[in-house]
Amino acid sequence: MGLKQEKWYRPAEVAVKVAAARVLAAFLPRLKRDIVLVGGNLGEKYEDNASVFHDYLIRERPDLDVYWMYDPSTEYVRREGVPNAVALGTFRNYLLFFRAAYTFHGHSLLYDIAPGIDRYVHLNKKTVMTHISHGIEGFKKILILPEDKPLLRRTNYFNCASPYEKRIKQYGWGVPEEKLITTGMARFDRLKPDSPAPEVKNILVMMTWREWLFGLSDEEFMESEYFSRTAGLLNDPSFLQLVRDRELNVKVALHPFMKRFERFFKGFPGSDRIRFYSFDEVSIKDEVVRADMLLTDYTSVSWDFLYQNKPIIFYMYDQEEMEQHRGTYLDLDGELYGYKVNSLPEVNGLLDRITAGDNTNPFYGRSAEYFQYFDHENCRRLADRVIGPARSTEKLKVRTETIPAKS
Repeated sequence: MGLKQEKWYRPAEVAVKVAAARVLAAFLPRLKRDIVLVGGNLGEKYEDNASVFHDYLIRERPDLDVYWMYDPSTEYVRREGVPNAVALGTFRNYLLFFRAAYTFHGHSLLYDIAPGIDRYVHLNKKTVMTHISHGIEGFKKILILPEDKPLLRRTNYFNCASPYEKRIKQYGWGVPEEKLITTGMARFDRLKPDSPAPEVKNILVMMTWREWLFGLSDEEFMESEYFSRTAGLLNDPSFLQLVRDRELNVKVALHPFMKRFERFFKGFPGSDRIRFYSFDEVSIKDEVVRADMLLTDYTSVSWDFLYQNKPIIFYMYDQEEMEQHRGTYLDLDGELYGYKVNSLPEVNGLLDRITAGDNTNPFYGRSAEYFQYFDHENCRRLADRVIGPARSTEKLKVRTETIPAKS
């Protein structure tokens, strides 16, 4: 199952670029600063651990040449002013890959760092490659596809948020213990722990994807339980009445794999207080800060809300099907860190209670089981562990003084 459509000529084009880049990289002189490549979200968005870590390296490690890898069909790099961005699939992309001292990816080397590199990753023997995940693992079990196997074998380090996540990657993913490092999640450096809102007014709704829905026709998708349950919630008269009466603001962030079905959701009559956003239209890293609570099913974004001690409702109407088709690492009956429901009346009842004044997460006391650190030093720990501390503080000071401050 490829996550991106590939043109028929693409493999040959990649082969030529890889061969040329590898030869040129061997002849070019060694640079004074190490090259670091960072990528995430398939290059389609500046989000999650990868973006936070890239921003940290740009700000705090001028002793490195740091680049962000992006999908050239997108506009976010120009719109957001992402520095040192290099288009995926270009000759420069592959040249940097063979010259890089380090790479950090959130999803896969194949989609975040260098397209088509699964066939040639064995040719790069010197670059230290680190998988930093898009968020904490725990819900859906990893899908290891044929093209993933050489990439997982080649990856030097897999970052973990805590001993809990380390156990998942060691025993669930089969990663050797010597490749596992526990430095915390970079994205949590942007969050304030134990910071619930004074009252719950802003609700983020995020439902994850189901792989077994791939390939459905429009008619089949609209007949699926996934659509009917989501539509049933957001069009429910009791839900809409509660939103109006409490003057709530509801943002529905649609999963990126739902793009071809977005029009069905955005066509809901709903309420002027309920807004639908596609993957391209909303910044999840900002929304987890702005939102006062989360309504979800199995999304890893829920960890961000636990970290902040914000309420979470897990609407798990298809738990049995999820466990059968995909499986989870969490025990959904005993290890959840939010309210679990499987019916619409239960959702509405909890929303009524939470928005009436129950503004914290009653499971916050379990957060130390899942997070090792609460100190905003996750990026520094990751950089120091993989790359090492900055080599010369004096050189850093001189160079930092020459970098113009961001406006």
